[in-house]
This record gives sequence, structure tokens and C-alpha cells, in this order.
Amino acid sequence: GVLWMAAVLLWLMDATFNVAMEPFRAFVADQLPERQRPRGYLLQSFFIGVGAVIASMLPWLLAHMGVSNVAPDGGIPDTVKYAFYAGGVALLGAVLWTVFTTREYPPEQLQAFDPVPDNSALPDLRGIWRNGAAWLLAGVLGALLIAHFQLRQEMYLLAGGLVVYGLLLIGYEATLTLRPVLAQKRGMLGHVLGDLHVMPVAMRQLAWVQLFSWFAMFAMWIYTTATVTQVQFGTTDPHSALYNEGANWVGVLSAAYNGCAALAAFIIPLMVRRWGLRVSHLVNLWLGGAGLLAFLFIRDPNWLLLPMLGVGFAWASILSLPYAMLSDNLPAAKMGVYMGIFNFFIVIPQLIAASVLGGLLKLFFHGQPVWALVLGGVSLVVAGLCTLRVRLKE
Repeated sequence: GVLWMAAVLLWLMDATFNVAMEPFRAFVADQLPERQRPRGYLLQSFFIGVGAVIASMLPWLLAHMGVSNVAPDGGIPDTVKYAFYAGGVALLGAVLWTVFTTREYPPEQLQAFDPVPDNSALPDLRGIWRNGAAWLLAGVLGALLIAHFQLRQEMYLLAGGLVVYGLLLIGYEATLTLRPVLAQKRGMLGHVLGDLHVMPVAMRQLAWVQLFSWFAMFAMWIYTTATVTQVQFGTTDPHSALYNEGANWVGVLSAAYNGCAALAAFIIPLMVRRWGLRVSHLVNLWLGGAGLLAFLFIRDPNWLLLPMLGVGFAWASILSLPYAMLSDNLPAAKMGVYMGIFNFFIVIPQLIAASVLGGLLKLFFHGQPVWALVLGGVSLVVAGLCTLRVRLKE
């Protein structure tokens, strides 16, 4: 009961963050001309980094202000409670401030500003059925493989999502074919499915960049504590003082890369001006990849602060440059829809990382968590290479 309640609250919190954050991505693109969008998204990265540093330090600050840092039996320390309360107030306040102090341009005016054509008015039906059948088959085969190899239960979410998406595409084409009059009166779901089918080429290419980038970040977030405590502090006992010391040091590393991301937000615009969006993003991703790979070789925990510089640059870039590249290739009328769809490519690698990394470590690396960070580093290198394939608007 309590565990399920905690899980449900975590899902609700994660969904709330996504719902609250994604409109800000489209809002930046709506408010800024094309040449200023990279700077706008990088400013978002700066404030995300600053906020993350403050949030990670908040329980420590509260404890030093006299708030109890001791958890009662089966309870949560007051420092953590008040930190969550402060986060909720900050999120609500930021959204309300934006709603009441900014204005939105009407769609007609945005379309006049941005000449990217909207090709989703009535998508070509000829490929929808085949695509739907392919996704349906992939989902069914995926579910069978998950059952055969007894993989983690979360993998069924991915397989089920593929099945549902395939069925929706097949039903969508069947409906429009049997009742053509509905082609001009599509509802919200019909519009989203149509937009997915005619997704801009640059967005499809960026999807691979996002997939490998976010897989690496989730690998880092899941396995950094286990890696640092085992490799740099030499313990796997979560009840030992040395383990807690290592876990606390991971908090310092987290603050370090977020602080570096805030500073990188002022350097990356200079890189973009000199090298362009694609090469700048590749360089930053490779810096992050080198940072994660360094965990395999560094034994002194103090020296881990150095690779966190590279991770900070990658994190700032992941939060900004893909959105700058994407917004330049989207029709203004569909900016919000496609930014929401783009969020799929954050959630999907999260599910993949949480589902397959544990099995990969047991199967190939004797359960050693440091190899999850190595895989994350390789994934960032691949993401950088995928960036070179992104076709940007001339």
C-alpha cells in the first residue's frame, strides 16, 4: 500500500513536470525569432542548472538552519519535506508568473513570422496502414521476446505502446477511408496521429539524437551512486558510513555538473556562432561522453569533479540545442504539438534504460555498475554522430 502510493505520487510528479515544462519549449520558439532561439533555450539551461544546484543543496541548507534532518521510523526527514514544499511553490509560482506576465501571439501572426509550411492538413493515407502494421508486429514480437527472456516488467510498457500505436494508425486510416467526410473534421487524436505520420525529416533525425542522449543521462542518474560507492569508496554495504559518504559525494557531483551547465549556457552561444548548431552539439555530447567514460579510470573521488565539467556541457546542450534545431524546422501552427511529441523521445529512452541496463550488467559485466556509465558514455558519442545527420533548414 505505502510503496504503491509512493510510486503513484512519483508518476504524478514526473507527469506534472513534463506537462509544466514542455509548453515552455514551444513558448520560447513562439516568442523569439529564429536567430535568437539558441540563446533563449540556453538561458533556460542556465536557470535549470541554477535551480538544480539550489534544489540539491536545499536539504543541507535547511539542516544547517535548524530543521530536523532525522527521519522518524517509517517517515521522511523534515528537511526533505520542506524541500519538496519549496519545489512545489516554486513550480506553481513560475507557471503563474509566466501566465500573467507574458502574452502569446495569435496563430495567424506566428504563421506570418515563420514561413515553414504545414504539411499536416491532410496526410497522405498511402503509408499509414503499412506503418501501423509494422508497429503492431514490432510490439507483438517485442512482448514475446520479453516473455521468453523474462525481462523486466517495465518492458511490456514499450511493447504495449507499440501495439496501441499500430492499432491507432490502422484504425485511423480505416476510418478516413470508409468515411472520407471525416478527413476534414479530425479530432485531437486524429490530428496528432496525422502529425506523427508527416513528422518533419529533421525531427525524425533528432529523435535518434535524443534517444541516445537521454539513455546516457538516465544511465548516469540510475548508476552513479552505485558506481562511486563501489569503485571510488570501495563498499557495497548501504548501511555503512563509507557508503553514505560516497552517496553524499554523488550529491556534490550532481551540484557540480548542474553548476557547470549553468556556466556552459554562456559559452555554448559562442560555440554556435563559430561552428553552428550541429557541430557544437556534437562537441558537447562528446565532452559528456568522455566524462562518463572517465569513471572507469579515476579512483580518487575528488578527481571526479573534472569529468563533471564535460557532463555539465553535455547537459546544457541537451536541454537547449536540439530544441533550437527542431523549432527552426517546425511550422508555427504545429510548434506546441510537435514539442509535445518530441517529449516521447525522452520518455522512451528512460523506459529502455530502466528496463535493460540491469540485465545487460548482469549478463555481460558481472553486475558492475561502472559499466552502465561506460555504456552511457558510448551512447553520448553515438548521439553526437547522429547529430551530423540532422538536416537543418538553409
